Amino acid sequence: MPDGPGSHGTKYFGPKPPRRWDRHEGTLKEYLNRMKHLPISVLMFAVASIIPAASQTPAAPAAQKPSAGQSAGPGAAGPAKVAVIAFQAAVMKTNEFQRNFADLQKKYDPRRQQLKTLSDGIDTLTKQLQDQSAQMSEDVRISKTRAVDDKKKQLDRETQDAQTDFQSDMQQVLSGVAQKVGALMTDYAGKHGYTLVLDAGDQQNATVLYAVPSTDITQVIIDAYNEKSGVPAPPAQGNAGGQPAVDAPQPQPAPAH
Repeated sequence: MPDGPGSHGTKYFGPKPPRRWDRHEGTLKEYLNRMKHLPISVLMFAVASIIPAASQTPAAPAAQKPSAGQSAGPGAAGPAKVAVIAFQAAVMKTNEFQRNFADLQKKYDPRRQQLKTLSDGIDTLTKQLQDQSAQMSEDVRISKTRAVDDKKKQLDRETQDAQTDFQSDMQQVLSGVAQKVGALMTDYAGKHGYTLVLDAGDQQNATVLYAVPSTDITQVIIDAYNEKSGVPAPPAQGNAGGQPAVDAPQPQPAPAH
């Protein structure tokens, strides 16, 4: 959604820049349930740090080394198989999220226009007051100044209300899609024998410093989710809602020795 007029406090009631969010332990379902109660400024970053803990069983006690002549049993742990995913990118690049976010912006377009109209009216009254102040009586000048102040307070109040409502709806859009993407990712990891999936999109915590492209399942999960949801791709208009794409970090060449 385009920014509203900025001269009098009209704000873009959309996702705010992410802030650091401490990870919580627990299953994916528990994590997403906690997300429903977070402000959107936290939620937009929290969704990026979701790791499919539900797909990983508790670590078993270290197996004792078999004694001489005793072979390892059939339950011996095999080699670890690790994948990386830019989870926030996976959620936000799904056709379902982009469709739902576009619908959400359309829902709030009338309120954005109302705020713009109110802001334009304040601009007009302010200019009149500045240009005609010398010709006004003291009473008229005080009256018009009070009228401008009242409208500014109204604009601030209505903008805050719009932001609060938008954030609440955005939480539902994000958490709804993130929960389903997380469930699909968990199922995919289990079926393909992955023992660990790391979030490669968490730049602040730098969870993944190096990964070869073959371990990145971000696009695989996006494609699989789009196929499962049946939601067609939106018209090509850049990123949904003007949100910057968040990609997994590209593998870096090994340092020379």
